[in-house]
This record gives sequence, C-alpha cells and structure tokens, in this order.
Amino acid sequence: MRTKLILGIFLVAAITARAADTPSPALIVLNKHDANLAVVDPASGNVVGRVATGVEPHEVAVSTDGTLAFVANWGTAREAGRTLSVIDLVALKELHRVDLGPLRRPHGIAFAGGKAYFTAETNKLIGRYDPATNQVDWLLGTGQETTHMVIVSRNLTTIFTSNIDSDSISIFERTSFDRKNETWKHTVVPVGGGPEGFDVSPDGYELWAAHTRGGGVSVVNLQTKQVTETIKLEAKRLSRLKFTPDGAHVLITDFDAGELMILDVQTHKEIKRLKMGRFPEGIQIVPDGSRAYIAVAGDNTIVVLDLKTWDVTGHITPGAEPDGMAWAVRR
Repeated sequence: MRTKLILGIFLVAAITARAADTPSPALIVLNKHDANLAVVDPASGNVVGRVATGVEPHEVAVSTDGTLAFVANWGTAREAGRTLSVIDLVALKELHRVDLGPLRRPHGIAFAGGKAYFTAETNKLIGRYDPATNQVDWLLGTGQETTHMVIVSRNLTTIFTSNIDSDSISIFERTSFDRKNETWKHTVVPVGGGPEGFDVSPDGYELWAAHTRGGGVSVVNLQTKQVTETIKLEAKRLSRLKFTPDGAHVLITDFDAGELMILDVQTHKEIKRLKMGRFPEGIQIVPDGSRAYIAVAGDNTIVVLDLKTWDVTGHITPGAEPDGMAWAVRR
C-alpha cells in the first residue's frame, strides 16, 4: 500500500510538473526541417517542450481555450503531405495524426467555432476538421490554383483564401445556415502576382494581399470586393503580411531580400525596413500589440520586435527552419 501511495504521489507530481512547464501565454512555433512543434516561454525565450509532427509542418492554429494545436503537414517538394497533427499543448503530445486521404498539401489553417479549417493546395479546396469526432466533416472547393492561406471570420459567415497560382483572393460568404444544405457565395478577386500572405484589417473593411511576384500589395475593399489600390514596393518576394491589432500598421516579410517592411495603413507608405536575416517567413503579433515575432527560417531563429519603438529586442532559437507560429492562452 505504501509503495502504491508513493507511486501515486510521483504520478500526480509528474502530471502537475508537465502542466506547469507549459506556460500561458505561450508562443507556438513549427520547425519545418525538424518536423516538430516547439512551445516557447515568451518571458524567457526558452523552449519548454517539443512534439513531433508530420513532415514539413507549415502552419499552426490553436483552439480558443489554448489547449490544442492543429498543424498542417505540407510534406516535401517530392512527396505531398496528407496529414494534420492534433497536439495537446498541456501534456505536450500528439493526440492524432489525421489521415486526410486524397487531400494533399494541407497548408493554411485557422480555428473557429470549435473546428479547424485548412486548405488543401493540390485539391483546390478548404476542409474542416472536427476535434470532437476526429473527422473531416466538410469540404468547400475554390476552383483556384494553389489555395494557400485561410482566414475564417469569428461568426463563421465569411472565409478568405489566397490562391497563389491563380493570382486571386477567394471570398466566401455564407448565404444559408441550414446545416444540411449549407450554401456559399464565392467571389474571386483578381490581385497581383502570386498572392501568398494576406490579412483582414481589424475593422473588417479591407484585405491586404502580398505578392510573391512583382513586389506589391493589393488593397481589397471588402464591401465592393474590388482592388482599390496596388501599393508598389521595392521588394523581391513577399511572404507573410499581418496587421497590428490597432490597425495602424502592416508588417510584411520579404523572403528573398531578408527584410521586414513596415507600412502605415492610413498613408499606404513604407515607414521602416529592417534586416532580419536569411529567409524571413512567419509573423506572429502579440494580441496586446506590444511586440511581434518574425520567423527567420534560414538562420533557425525568431526575431523579437518591439512594436512601439521598432527595435529588435531579442532572438529565440526554436529549432531548424521555423515558419508558422501561433499564440496560445489557456482559458
């Protein structure tokens, strides 16, 4: 009895220690080359845990309660990925490696309404994964080439995707709320060459899409669903684009130039350009707007940027070839 009691105490202590080791908030980072997810304590910059994923994980989303991460395993140039990883962020373990069957190259991923929405580039569609049933329960075709990133509105009525090889943004508006006969209106907005990273302004009025070809940004009015301006930038290959929470600025990574560009939203002018290193990609902005994290894949580092002063305040080493990131707060 004494032995069992001691073992029980050790078991409870181990579980408690593991939960305590996972900070809240936490910066969640995907390392493509290492094929894993790293949990970073933003206070110290230290990696407190790692969990294996599928091959070359590109993007990650976190559940509203901050306990689960959903990872799109894109695969390699030679072999397309076809899985999602569902990761328990408290226990630091993969719960499911979801086989997507014929769906290939999952990339963009977003969490809304208790479910994870993801793109399947090869299949030109958006899928939806339900963690309660561990099933993909819905598909929506875009008809566009290389459907890449995805954003889902909080009220689940609007979905946006960037379609790289069709030079377009898709806007889906839900027109029927009948679960059995769900219908969507699809508007295809032509934009500049190779739109990849994009974001919707905090006020919901505009969508900005960064071009991988031509070095510009398309500004889309979401009421008229038309491009109102193309901002010309001296850039090589724009990768990701994010609005700051106050809607005052936009951050854009230039993958080939190794730079971060900062634009004033009101004037559409570039106000600052910072050297990041080799191949900057993912951008994660803290919800309070105090700082941003820039994943620099070629240098295996994450640059910490103060958004009040535009100064680099630190570097984090999460693993090899970091890219997609998310912010996790347990509720």
